[in-house]
Amino acid sequence: MTTTAISFGRDIPDDLELRLCGDISDGKRALELGISRQSNAVAFALAGAKSIAVDPDAAAVERLRQAAAGAEVTVECHVSDLADLGFATSGSFSLVVANHTLVGVDDLGRQLRQVHRLLKASHPFVIAVPHPFAGVHTTDQYGSKVHPYGTVGRTIGDWHLQLGRANFRVDHIVELGVSEISPVPTTLVIRARKEGD
Repeated sequence: MTTTAISFGRDIPDDLELRLCGDISDGKRALELGISRQSNAVAFALAGAKSIAVDPDAAAVERLRQAAAGAEVTVECHVSDLADLGFATSGSFSLVVANHTLVGVDDLGRQLRQVHRLLKASHPFVIAVPHPFAGVHTTDQYGSKVHPYGTVGRTIGDWHLQLGRANFRVDHIVELGVSEISPVPTTLVIRARKEGD
């Protein structure tokens, strides 16, 4: 599924409402770090950006290429580990978005340092992940189970600490997905800006 707006998940406000990503028109470079179901790289291209996507899954890259062709836009695609960003010039990106693609990253510090290298100073890195509190209470076929906060995924504090260590300044945290069905947020969106050069 592709949309014309940068999206962070189904039934979650998109960037037209959240306004976290900034202006990427006029050929500014934008990177989708891990290809999400929403194919944000297509939305980048539709907004006028030079759109680039990286994902280790060749099938995901092929689906993105097909979506871009269907939308009649160009997206530069790379099949690569998310932290192997050597193809990109330092300080050349105006936006990096990781939409539910950093959850399984073991060496988060390395990943964040690579993103820091790519971004222009003061430009945004927008991360969407499952909200860490949503994993506290789960229900499966055997009944309910409670997990202590922080034992299922990184906490908000963990994200803030790791981003700070990589020389990012967190300037926006949005907790989304509260509804009649879900009394706790389902999605955490963090915007961090690159500090330094």
